[in-house]
Amino acid sequence: MSKQRNRGLLMAVLVVVALALVACQPQSQVVEVTRVVTETITEEGQPVEVTRIVTEVQETVATPTPEAAAGPTGPEDPTVWREISFGEPDSLDPALGYETSGGNVIQNVMEPLVTYDHVSPTDLVPALAVEVPSLDNGGISEDGLTYTFQIREGVTFHAGGTLEPHDVAYSFQRGLLQSDPNGPQWLLLEPIMAYTSGDVTEGIQEGALAGDPEALRSGASAEELAATCELVKSKIVADDDAGTVTITLAQPWGPFLATITQTWGMILDQEWAIEQGAWDGDCATWQNWYAPGAENSELTSIINGTGPYMLDHWTPGEEIVLTAYENYWRTEETPRWEGGPFGPAQLKTIIYTVVDEWGTRFASFQAGDAEYVQVNPEHEVQVDPLVGEICDSQTGECQPNPDNPDGIFRKWINRPGVNRTDLFPTFIIAQDSPYVGSGQLDGNGIPLDFFNDLNVRKALATCFDYETYNQEVLLGQGVRNNGPIIKNMLGYNEEGSMYEYNPEECAAYLEQAWDGALPETGFRFQIGFNTGNTTRQTIAEIVQAEFGAINELYQVETVGLPWPTLLRSQRASQLPISITGWQEDIHDPHNWVQPYLVGNYAQNQAIPDELQAQYLELVNAGVTASDPAEREAAYFELQQLVYETVPQVYLLQRDAPWYSQRWVDGYYYRVGAFGRDYYAYSLNAE
Repeated sequence: MSKQRNRGLLMAVLVVVALALVACQPQSQVVEVTRVVTETITEEGQPVEVTRIVTEVQETVATPTPEAAAGPTGPEDPTVWREISFGEPDSLDPALGYETSGGNVIQNVMEPLVTYDHVSPTDLVPALAVEVPSLDNGGISEDGLTYTFQIREGVTFHAGGTLEPHDVAYSFQRGLLQSDPNGPQWLLLEPIMAYTSGDVTEGIQEGALAGDPEALRSGASAEELAATCELVKSKIVADDDAGTVTITLAQPWGPFLATITQTWGMILDQEWAIEQGAWDGDCATWQNWYAPGAENSELTSIINGTGPYMLDHWTPGEEIVLTAYENYWRTEETPRWEGGPFGPAQLKTIIYTVVDEWGTRFASFQAGDAEYVQVNPEHEVQVDPLVGEICDSQTGECQPNPDNPDGIFRKWINRPGVNRTDLFPTFIIAQDSPYVGSGQLDGNGIPLDFFNDLNVRKALATCFDYETYNQEVLLGQGVRNNGPIIKNMLGYNEEGSMYEYNPEECAAYLEQAWDGALPETGFRFQIGFNTGNTTRQTIAEIVQAEFGAINELYQVETVGLPWPTLLRSQRASQLPISITGWQEDIHDPHNWVQPYLVGNYAQNQAIPDELQAQYLELVNAGVTASDPAEREAAYFELQQLVYETVPQVYLLQRDAPWYSQRWVDGYYYRVGAFGRDYYAYSLNAE
């Protein structure tokens, strides 16, 4: 392993310094400052940042907040939206994309059959379907198993194709057969196929070949492969002459329509996709496109939809640019929702610029060079003094900020938190991991099954300083969760047990782990976060500091990685601990317990099969019960099992405000939305 060291210093100032920034006059203060000594190390050809914390006492001078009058007064161009954030898509393939950066692009370029009615988290309206299927209109059969969609006529794809029912059937069939283990297809495999593994190969040799393309191609018979494909095709049938698509479920599924509103329900142009090298639609060949991963999908870097925007270009690491589709199909008779937008988009160009560093984003925001920038929770104290209007993201109503009515920004509130960032220890780390030091319990590394020891996981849960995280990052507005399910949702047990921050208990758990070897031997490993995400960086540094405070031999190094690299490392089970977040796809407890305990995250963590089997029994009991009381009982029992086995460390849930320039109109928030709906926005040049 070659190493190139470039030593630098990062300044991480605690909340007291941030508060000083809002003072009217410069003030000299003595504060604790955390300096992070940064080393850039090349590992396996990939530059990574390794940080170590040093705390000092310094005298600082806080400068006053710039006067609002010096700020911008209007957009540079009322037809151009400029956005600055960190991170970019993993894939633009709607069958594979399963993260918010890619989802934001996909949902503005492509469209589903049905979509949500503006801010409502429950009501649906038609999109590429003429109407929303229901029992009343005959679109849903009496037994709840068959959904029939009348496909809209006269809709064109950006590349020139015409929307037809076979495009819809192909989109769903391709997604189910592609069935990548790191993708979203589990959400459709459950209701359509009754598969709980999240993989279409569950019906082949009892799922023994799942997630392994080479094993599937060499180990499954031609008959098994053909039968799987034909079964999928029988579930989703197009009739071009009648203009319909029929989807038959394996079991009644209340949230099915809500499920297909998201990016994995977006519709491809079949002919265009095949021209790009995607699956050719033949049941004799589907296995050649099975589980490709984002890096191998023909559609990862290109996209063609029917939506209001087209992809102009994507320059990785720099920017993504969308342009308005002037032939967009919506008219005054078919607005997005009643009273909503129609016709070509008002914003003609969308420019998303990738900037990891907060100071640069903030400076651009203050200068009026961006309509929106990503503001992490810990940075809100710097933005709030510049807020001139406070707006309700559900109603769109804005009121002057009584403390600073001339401020240059709008703060959008009433955004219920349906996401959370948590700690995910990997039970069996991949052998090719570059993050485990020596890979041995020798003081310079950890064995690959280090976190398979329950006492180590309990130590992680009791060593994390939840209140420091809440105060320094979430500004004291977070609420702890005691399991995967979020508060105020069916199945959340307010009386459920949870671990508290207790360094003495943490030390005791570590003394019991690994036959008592840790206090004398120590350990060393790295914990990763995506570069620019200072929230996750702080979480990593808390883990680092708390373990080090117990025993100097307990060495945790924090590693900043580009978002695509972090995703690949997580999915390959290489990171000893992943720090990642979940934003719900649909507002239901199943959408939390499934990915955490038996789905994507559980697979990335390599949770042992026998433990997953215990979770799966209760996960299935919760989702299949029709009586809410039965569902609640199953989830309560599951929460207790989670407490006893500690598969993850659950942090805090928080409502998150959104900031924009004051000239931004049309912004709204809906529970479960992945990103920004640029079609609804406009810029007021006055």
